[in-house]
Amino acid sequence: MRAREEKRRDLAAIRGTPAQGLAGATLGFFFGFAAVALFGPTAERLRQIMDLPPILLGFLVAAPTLSGSLLRIPFSAWVDTTGGRKPFLVLLSLSIAGMAGLSLVLALLYPDKLTATYYPLLFALGALCGCGIATFSVGISQVAYWYQPARHGTALGAYAGIGNLAPGLFSFILPIALASIGLVGAYLAWLAFLVLGTVLYALLGRNAWYFQYLGRGLPANEARGLATHDGQRVFPSGKVMEGLRASARIWQTWVLVALYFTTFGGFLALTAWLPTYWSLYYDFGLRKAGALTAAFSLLASVVRVYGGSWADRWGGENTSAGSAIVLLAGSGILTFTSNFTLALAGTLLIAIGMGVNNAAVFKMVPQYARKAIGGASGWVGGLGAFGGFAIPPLLGLFVNLQGKKGYATGFVTFIGLALAALGLAVLLRVAGRKPPIIVYIRPR
Repeated sequence: MRAREEKRRDLAAIRGTPAQGLAGATLGFFFGFAAVALFGPTAERLRQIMDLPPILLGFLVAAPTLSGSLLRIPFSAWVDTTGGRKPFLVLLSLSIAGMAGLSLVLALLYPDKLTATYYPLLFALGALCGCGIATFSVGISQVAYWYQPARHGTALGAYAGIGNLAPGLFSFILPIALASIGLVGAYLAWLAFLVLGTVLYALLGRNAWYFQYLGRGLPANEARGLATHDGQRVFPSGKVMEGLRASARIWQTWVLVALYFTTFGGFLALTAWLPTYWSLYYDFGLRKAGALTAAFSLLASVVRVYGGSWADRWGGENTSAGSAIVLLAGSGILTFTSNFTLALAGTLLIAIGMGVNNAAVFKMVPQYARKAIGGASGWVGGLGAFGGFAIPPLLGLFVNLQGKKGYATGFVTFIGLALAALGLAVLLRVAGRKPPIIVYIRPR
């Protein structure tokens, strides 16, 4: 009798609503995702002090996205077994460790003792800070389990769009902080911000009902039945590796990886690279370059919120194809102009194309991998976000080869990516939803 009463009290502790689950995940992602802008606004200052060539500078500004992309795969799949809270807290804690180490190194070495010898250390600490970026795929899975499939586009668009505001805000705020409290003070303030965000997520973050029931010791079948009664409709298929393997067998998963590499990887890459582009190609000051980068990042984030509802209305495949055309137009403008007004227009078009496509992709993830959302989110979010690490060094290579002109011509990279994305979106539209061909043989 006592055991039954204790079990009843445990089940009464199950709490949360889809709106609360969305709010908690969005909050945690917002704090962790700010690391995208870790080195971008300070890149020119570090380049001068450490005497770095453009390609090494490209690797440095992309360092946070290395861990922030690759760690998405295992951590997102982990959600399928335990829910999002544990993966979220581990990633945010690792990011805190990286930020503390970076702040300490800068306090001891900046500026006089910070030479190129310490480049590997800065790179490693930047990658550790980027663990917070990997919270994206964790939150995607966490939110998807809270909501019914018909609401995934809107819910995931809101989650990603609001969370994506962080790099833009930091691209704007960091140059101001640098001027007022210095580089070390700015990073210490960032460390305090990250600690605060982790504490808030620990207090507010909620797993979907199914995972809460599992956490109370209920068998999976019983937990699923209770969660279904509560209103949950999406459930994991099994263990971590099963989710990864199951989603890897779906060919659409790899198409979505390529689409996301172009637009979310591209978003990460440009958020890190644009401060350098604006300051060295147009000779703008750090604040103006930061403000222009913030305009790009914030627009891509805001439009992503609407992109989710557009994908719900018109279909993810159609929305993705339309966004690729917008991305192609913006990339073409940036590649062939040295006029600031045209370059700004091209940048904003790229922001719109990337933001809308990012929402469309994650509308399609639960659609094509309903029983392995965590695994599919890991592949798409992880390998797709790897573009944020791969693209900046390529842009830096154009500068190495062509000098200042390379800051513009490097955008031909995005022309190629946009054309590939358009073709893949059309492929999904034509073939992605076709039912399998079933041949019936009449017995004789």
